[in-house]
Amino acid sequence: MTTAIRIVIAEDDPQIAEIQRRFIERIEGFEVIGIAHGIDEARDLIEVLQPELVLLDNQFPTGTGLDLLRELRADGCNTDVILVTAAKEVDTLRQAMHSGIFDYILKPLVFERLQASLQKFRGHLDRFSDIESLLQSDVDGLLQATPDATNQQGIAASAVTRLPKGIDGLTLDKIRAVFKDQSALLNAEEVGQHIGASRTTARRYLEYMVSTDELNAEVSYGSVGRPERRYQLCS
Repeated sequence: MTTAIRIVIAEDDPQIAEIQRRFIERIEGFEVIGIAHGIDEARDLIEVLQPELVLLDNQFPTGTGLDLLRELRADGCNTDVILVTAAKEVDTLRQAMHSGIFDYILKPLVFERLQASLQKFRGHLDRFSDIESLLQSDVDGLLQATPDATNQQGIAASAVTRLPKGIDGLTLDKIRAVFKDQSALLNAEEVGQHIGASRTTARRYLEYMVSTDELNAEVSYGSVGRPERRYQLCS
């Protein structure tokens, strides 16, 4: 059985904290191990319980979540943080990103958005546990930002979601369309022919999509025994 990811909720409004707790109860593989309604309480819970993840509000009566986050990072705390806030200022998002947040979710919190973020976080941890040495595609997948927001009003998703250098959204969409119309495994040369690109370019995008769990890759052997990677959509 997979070990549950332990979460501390740091939210000054008890009703909002309770909503977050109930949302998390509905998502398999996660458990709330503590709830803090103030900065000092949050600091103590994180230090003592050492959770894998904190859902952190930004505005508290005695300070901000960003101040706490910077303090934690200065002390060497590696606990991951999802900032859950009403702050829609781009500067707040930028500061949060510089302090190493995993995700940025705007209030009011939507269950589907939180679920997507937590599932992405689970995948993030799983990738680290499965990797012994890094390929560039591994790095690209691990550094890829969190999923697009669902039913959010704001800037978080568009500002946070960034593609790595050498990958553009238009070409990605072309490749996705190819695989939606194909049930067979395709190699990089075949995909390149479909989108009008070179085999090398197609291979770069295909490996990126493997790193983000959009595609599966299998090794097959041709008639002369030369191995090649063939790709299909994840089921």
